[in-house]
Amino acid sequence: QAQLVESGGGLVQAGGSLRLSCAVSISFHSINRMGWYRQAPGKERELVADFVDGGSTIYADSAKGRFTISRDNAKNMVYLYMNSLKPEDTAVYYCHADQLVGGNKYDYWGRGTQVTVFS
Repeated sequence: QAQLVESGGGLVQAGGSLRLSCAVSISFHSINRMGWYRQAPGKERELVADFVDGGSTIYADSAKGRFTISRDNAKNMVYLYMNSLKPEDTAVYYCHADQLVGGNKYDYWGRGTQVTVFS
């Protein structure tokens, strides 16, 4: 059973920056996909940025050019650097990880961290 704990959310003015952090309790060696989703009020949860098989990254169109996902394998940390924030980026941001063990897939989520961008 993995635990994911996000931190770094907060209140920021439009145009500002935030760094989200996610502490992951399991080894990255067993994870085939991990990253960040977000959910705004009244909307479905959506992908923001992910590491996928082989270490490649994918980004939502809304995040391209403004957000950067990174990770520290030694510390079991995943980060999301968010620049040029907009009010529409306001959402709860969730860290997730998909683990493959013995042919079974396990999907883990953190509790989320609130990001609020005001104009």
